[in-house]
Amino acid sequence: DDITKIAKAAKIMERMVNQNTFDDIAQDFKYFEDASDEYRDQQGTLLPLWKFQYDKTKRLAVTAISWNPKYKDLFAVGYGSYDFMKQGQGMLLLYTMKNPSFPEYVFSSESGIMCLDFHNDHPYLVAVGFYDGNVAIYNLKKATSQPSYKSSAKSGKHTEPVWQVKWQKDDMDNNLNFFSVSSDGRIVSWTLVQNELVHTDVIKLSVEGTTMQGPEGLQLQTLGCGTSFDFHKKIDYLFLVGTEEGKIYKCSKCYSSQFLDVFDAHHMAVDSVSWNPYHSKVFISCSSDWTVKIWDHTIKTPMFIYDLNSAVGDVAWSPYSSTVFAAVTTDGKAHVFDLSINKYEALCTQLVVSKKKNKITHIQFNPVHPVIIIGDEQGHVISLKLSPNLRKMPK
Repeated sequence: DDITKIAKAAKIMERMVNQNTFDDIAQDFKYFEDASDEYRDQQGTLLPLWKFQYDKTKRLAVTAISWNPKYKDLFAVGYGSYDFMKQGQGMLLLYTMKNPSFPEYVFSSESGIMCLDFHNDHPYLVAVGFYDGNVAIYNLKKATSQPSYKSSAKSGKHTEPVWQVKWQKDDMDNNLNFFSVSSDGRIVSWTLVQNELVHTDVIKLSVEGTTMQGPEGLQLQTLGCGTSFDFHKKIDYLFLVGTEEGKIYKCSKCYSSQFLDVFDAHHMAVDSVSWNPYHSKVFISCSSDWTVKIWDHTIKTPMFIYDLNSAVGDVAWSPYSSTVFAAVTTDGKAHVFDLSINKYEALCTQLVVSKKKNKITHIQFNPVHPVIIIGDEQGHVISLKLSPNLRKMPK
């Protein structure tokens, strides 16, 4: 039809108009380097660039953000609610840095989205986990607003919210597959076999030493609630699972019944856990108990502990240096650390979200540009540029 013929031209025009409108920010994004960093003793700053917002996501919180592995200006944002009394619809939006005023793709869902992940080799596939326990795959090449594949009660959906999904390498028969973790204590592998999602339970998390006395003397195992997980970058079978009780389990895809190791990591729920992209033994975790901890997976106690004076919602390693990470806390601040410069304090602690009722929920580094994006509970995503002191390349 005629509209598709001019759609591409219109999109390019819209991006050009946006680039003119936000010319000063676009210039900052590309060329501005904060010269005052030289006189600031190792400290750095975050320069606010664009704020991404959309009318229909006003009352929803940003529950997940992820950069596209192929198109470095494109990122996906999942919307839902962390308040279990106020559950409603969810949305999945894809924005590009080239057009801050309007999303590139819009999908809406019946249940709130809790997590998402792009496929590394097929950057048009997005795996999504929902509040109602379902998982789905959206295909950006298809023009429909419905997911291409979705789990159902018959096909083994979770009974609690899905807190994280992660794509894995294709299985032996070259079928796509991804993993999901949920508060129901199950870690499930989903495989796309002949156009339907087939599930296998990899692990059931159980809390050690807490068998409940059921009726007529039955021993009931209390399930641990999985809240986050991450797969090792090099060792394919190895992964970590963070739980609501504050423990982190080191697991293998090969053993479903036992764990390789248990870390007594935090006093409250583990909000995020991730392996360092450069150093194969190191991982980081953060929690609502105000702390960020850095671990060596062969040692039971943390190597570093940082108390950030407020619940930590998310933490992320930088893609350009093994010693740089950033964390966000519920009091609206972003913290950037570089361990090679200062092992004790953040190089930058900056208020990013000012309103009293608002909280930051997530943070992600762009894979190539010196930019971070931060999502909050009001449905906004803010992009900020790291000043030179925050992105020194290690020697």
